[in-house]
Amino acid sequence: MEDPDLAIALRYHPDGDEAPRVTAKGRGAIAAQIVAVARDHGVALRRDRSLAQLLASVEVDSPIPIAAFAAVAEILAHLYRVDQQLARRHGRSAQP
Repeated sequence: MEDPDLAIALRYHPDGDEAPRVTAKGRGAIAAQIVAVARDHGVALRRDRSLAQLLASVEVDSPIPIAAFAAVAEILAHLYRVDQQLARRHGRSAQP
């Protein structure tokens, strides 16, 4: 992935969050730093310019808007499937 011009970080804890929340956002050097930290911690990245632009208007530590629910749910579902596949390969249970 080339240097991003916009990056948004999300958090979602199914047991504690009513909706995914924006945890960081930035443009230029800040976006590159968000991506670097995510990579360093093994966090999955997804390039979706339209979704990023929509989420850029959300304040940090605020829930995502309803308009983003379908796109974010699709991403989370994919991540959960990948986590479960990896857990099965390594003989452990997946944590949401």
